[in-house]
Amino acid sequence: MLPLAQIVAVAENGVIGRNQTLPWHLSSDLKRFRALTWGRPLLMGRHTFLSIGRPLPGRISIVLTGDPTFSAEAGVRVGRDLGEALTLAEAAAMELGAEDIMVIGGRRVFAETLPLASTIHLTRVHASPAGDVLLPPYDPAEWREVERDGPMQGPKDDFPFSYITLARA
Repeated sequence: MLPLAQIVAVAENGVIGRNQTLPWHLSSDLKRFRALTWGRPLLMGRHTFLSIGRPLPGRISIVLTGDPTFSAEAGVRVGRDLGEALTLAEAAAMELGAEDIMVIGGRRVFAETLPLASTIHLTRVHASPAGDVLLPPYDPAEWREVERDGPMQGPKDDFPFSYITLARA
């Protein structure tokens, strides 16, 4: 199996979402997200896909959902369970020539893939906004920090943030 890398922005209070969207706008982080995910398969849940609203260019979207009525537009692949979604993501990675699979949310997909992930690209948002979706906890003893940059805040960013890359210990 190809390595899985989770990519997530999380506030200091654990919030990753509010009302099916991000509770902040971080233009700088969106650019980093694009750079990290370009040319790779994106594994996500149905709510995450619907919040994005479309397949992202330069990537292949794999939506994990147990909803038997869900169908997506052409080019989006749908896995009904994690095993099927990972098989679709591996095939997409081969098509793209990618060496890993990017897991981009939401909460349930992060929780299901955490035991399989080798890397977490974490954007720590230095704020505690209200939200209704929290990042599932991970055991810090299982991870080591390999890179950190920040805090920083660009002119189009709602809050300061830091980039932290974690590798499985």
